Amino acid sequence: MKSEPLELVTLGGGCYWCLEAVFELLEGVEGVVSGASGGPEPNPTYEQLCSGVSGHAEVVQLRVDTSVTTFREILEVFFATHDPTTLNRQGGDVGSQYRSAIFYHSPEQRTTAEAVIAGLTASDVWRDPIVTEVTPFDEFFPAQEDHQTYYRRNGAQPYCQVVINPKVAKLKKNFAHKLKSQ
Repeated sequence: MKSEPLELVTLGGGCYWCLEAVFELLEGVEGVVSGASGGPEPNPTYEQLCSGVSGHAEVVQLRVDTSVTTFREILEVFFATHDPTTLNRQGGDVGSQYRSAIFYHSPEQRTTAEAVIAGLTASDVWRDPIVTEVTPFDEFFPAQEDHQTYYRRNGAQPYCQVVINPKVAKLKKNFAHKLKSQ
């Protein structure tokens, strides 16, 4: 049974293909759309986004049934499947468009995000400080259709094999109890 309404969650943690591949497997996530958020200009092109000139982050916007998976649980998966300690970088993807970011949609999301970050910081999960920005959501611009469900359609490509597969494997190992039944 779906709750009413579904909660929007907007996250940036490197390449949106990676985030999409992870979150579309998670129970309670009813929809995942890759796109851009956090920049000043409307409707950035893919070239503007991936060059960093638009100021946007590559993000996914999730529709989450919080009666199944809470915002806190979404953030637990988020922090476990990317490196929140590297400023404007995820692995070989470098630039502000790959920054770690939570674009909160409500004061409750902000409070939860700050609490999760404080908890992770206190537990010394990472040696380096968490640099994830917690920013109010403004606008979301969906990526072109050929960037949606990218991993599902292109899983054999080298980028998917080398970069995305380890993130999906980590999800399956650490959050098996939260995965959708296949």
